[in-house]
Amino acid sequence: MIKSELIQKIAEENPHLFQRDVELIVSTVFDEIIEAMAQGNRVELRGFGAFSVKKRDARVGRNPRTGASVDVDAKYVPFFKTGKLLRDRLNNE
Repeated sequence: MIKSELIQKIAEENPHLFQRDVELIVSTVFDEIIEAMAQGNRVELRGFGAFSVKKRDARVGRNPRTGASVDVDAKYVPFFKTGKLLRDRLNNE
């Protein structure tokens, strides 16, 4: 599902809301999650999962085409851990 499909589904299930309001709500939620993670905070959505930021240390990688060594800088990457309810639904429990 992509963002526009999510907006459409929410708008269909809530006919009392205008589509532009649903777009604003969805965008605001995503923006707040992004902003919290950019500040290094953890975002937990009960029953769904938790978003956090992990640091990857600098390392020496390899260029897959040439096999040459390449220095890879340290960086922060997003990490998602599923919640129990989501795991159970995926496994039909």
